[in-house]
Amino acid sequence: MPMHRHAITHLRRDPVLARVMADVGPCRFAPRSDGSHFDHVLRAIVYQQLSGRAAATIHSRVVALFDGKPSAQALLDATDEQLRSAGLSRQKIGYLRDLAQRVHSGDLPIDRLHQLADDEVIAALTRVKGIGRWTAHMFLMFRLGRPDVLPDLDLGIRKAIQLAYRLRRMPNSDRVHAIGAAWAPHRTIACWYLWRSLDQPAAPGAPKKTRRRKPAVSRTKPVAARRARPARKSPRARR
Repeated sequence: MPMHRHAITHLRRDPVLARVMADVGPCRFAPRSDGSHFDHVLRAIVYQQLSGRAAATIHSRVVALFDGKPSAQALLDATDEQLRSAGLSRQKIGYLRDLAQRVHSGDLPIDRLHQLADDEVIAALTRVKGIGRWTAHMFLMFRLGRPDVLPDLDLGIRKAIQLAYRLRRMPNSDRVHAIGAAWAPHRTIACWYLWRSLDQPAAPGAPKKTRRRKPAVSRTKPVAARRARPARKSPRARR
């Protein structure tokens, strides 16, 4: 895509990120076009704090409750018992009802989110119980395809930056923004590459694993040496 080619040319100016990009390969980032905005926000709430498999199972059950077409009105009409039967916790039922009520009242202009600026989308979504900045960032990136989103507190992004830039500690929000400033206005693509870098088994994996093993070697080596020396000296002493 033209946007990707321009973004990649820009991001390669950062030599560290350029190495990450070379290891990962061609950019395959694409926002999801299936379903509605409401579907995606509902899915994000269901998936929170669950493993992928468990979340997918519960989400499929929730969708099935509404014959594949969940809506704000349908959620408001559903009983707690019906929602619990799909595997939803009491807390998530509360989150989904708050989402449905805000959509139904117009407080959350769900069908017009793509017309709003990034900050306006974040402000609108985070009014819903259970939705924070991270969920709003994911919606901007993977639903709306906004090109310059930097989820500064995402654990994967922080870990990938730590490994790529050889930092002693995972960077905090301010450090992530400082490093990522050079990537603007294509930080979404930069983050896609950073996430994918954590999945690489070979090229970037080798140096990363070496860096992670070094502290362990430095800690265990003196212990091994102390244990080994008496064993070597003892036979000489007996002679």
